[in-house]
Amino acid sequence: MLTLEFLLTSFVVVLIPGTGVIYTVSTGLARGRRASVLAALGCTAGIVPHLLATILGLAAVIHTSALLFQALRYAGVAYLFYVAYATWRDRSAFAVEDGAARGSASGLVIKAILLNSLNPKLSIFFLAFLPQFVRPEAADPMAQLLLLSAVFMAMTFAVFVAYGLLAHGFRKAVVESRRVQDWLRRGFAATFAGLGVNLALSDR
Repeated sequence: MLTLEFLLTSFVVVLIPGTGVIYTVSTGLARGRRASVLAALGCTAGIVPHLLATILGLAAVIHTSALLFQALRYAGVAYLFYVAYATWRDRSAFAVEDGAARGSASGLVIKAILLNSLNPKLSIFFLAFLPQFVRPEAADPMAQLLLLSAVFMAMTFAVFVAYGLLAHGFRKAVVESRRVQDWLRRGFAATFAGLGVNLALSDR
């Protein structure tokens, strides 16, 4: 159950940069410390549907249904391209004050939730990952799954917050040039577009 192997494997998985990490880092650079924490919160919440799907067995249904999987995958592709386009079009300067994120807190969280919720590979990952650490002889396997899921989510939130705060520190120290801001914005936009292409072309 809560073994050292599970904790180390989960930590490595969470550390690997993916859509959620990129979104949190870009938010930390663009809008500051508070916004990066909100992004981390939204990204963490975005894995709840996948964990629930795994626990309830729905992930297996999605995995075996080509139509459902393709529908969810292309919804994720479309949203990634939308985020890439919105990032590319955003010409506003990187605000220095944390208060810059106050007016759009709900928008940041919702966008982060959608980014992770619309990634069908997360359901497949959890379907293959979590059961490995459930003891077959356990009296209540469901309780074990819930505990493992809660630990994984807590670790995800902590690591994403760390990424966001590091990005905020980088922003304070370096991102003072409009030219640097433009290149960073284009780079993040290209990254989101690349993730969308990768998701569209990847095999099940």
